[in-house]
Amino acid sequence: MGVHIKQAVEVATYIISQRLQGKKRFPLTLMLEPLFRCNLACSGCGKIQHPLDVLRKYLTPEECFRAVEECGAPIVAIPGGEPLLHPQIDEIVSGLVARRKFVYLCTNGILLEENLHKFKPSPYFSFSVHLDGLREWHDKCVDRKGVFDIAVKAIKAAKAKGFRVTTNTTIFEGANVADMQAFFDFISSLGVDGMMISPGYAYEWAPDQEHFLKREQTRALFREILAPYRAGKKNWNFNHNPLFLDFLVGEKDYECTPWGMPSYSVLGWQKPCYLLNEGHYQTWQELLDNTNWENYGHKSGNPKCRDCMVHCGYEPTAAMDAFNPGNMVKAAASLF
Repeated sequence: MGVHIKQAVEVATYIISQRLQGKKRFPLTLMLEPLFRCNLACSGCGKIQHPLDVLRKYLTPEECFRAVEECGAPIVAIPGGEPLLHPQIDEIVSGLVARRKFVYLCTNGILLEENLHKFKPSPYFSFSVHLDGLREWHDKCVDRKGVFDIAVKAIKAAKAKGFRVTTNTTIFEGANVADMQAFFDFISSLGVDGMMISPGYAYEWAPDQEHFLKREQTRALFREILAPYRAGKKNWNFNHNPLFLDFLVGEKDYECTPWGMPSYSVLGWQKPCYLLNEGHYQTWQELLDNTNWENYGHKSGNPKCRDCMVHCGYEPTAAMDAFNPGNMVKAAASLF
């Protein structure tokens, strides 16, 4: 089971509550970026392209808690940069867990094993380790040899200490289908608590703009990669609503829900999502009220959104679709 049953129940309760209050736009996951600094320079990521004065900044625990309480999302993903470089990351995590938020600390794994002593296992807390494939492919994606082995060793150490561990994988153009399937087999053998996958998107500041997938490429590639899973031949443990996987292979035609996973960082609330470099608002309410949401998403005609199928925009749509009567059984069955 990828999604913890406790998380599924509490998130479902939250969605029902928001609907009963008549709210049309509300967040499911806050992407909390306490710093942009990183100990890697991945070619598909634009975070460390920020100016030096921005890279030196980090959010205080109080600023993190205020952002979480301001938007009210039940899930908090902590990407970066590399969050384990933050001097108070353990205080941030413990404060969020105390607030009964489901926390996913995203890490490349390099500093994970040496920092495990700072954290406590909890059903509200998971390490989300970035792995884009098997050793050769992953080390190529992160532009450094040896990172795959370090991350795998850290995953084993975290599991041995009782932590929930998931993986997150971005699939780019050029990914080998058989290798990705072998990668899912390998990650499953580590006993991780779920795997998250997403197609790469042409992040504006990323140094490598050549290996992001177009929309039809995404569907074709994911159909091939997930074919054994969808045929019942593999029991890969994905940390996803199954309707999102249906969307990736082209069986669902969703529209983006950009307010479903807002991003808050040292620069403020990013407009309209973390993938587009269009500035920032200082409050969540300003982002919600002042954004022309109709200008974003595949059907908007915005060329920046044309090929995007990334989880931050479409997984919230799948979560809402799970409440349609025809989808409730499938969504619930995936928990067991």
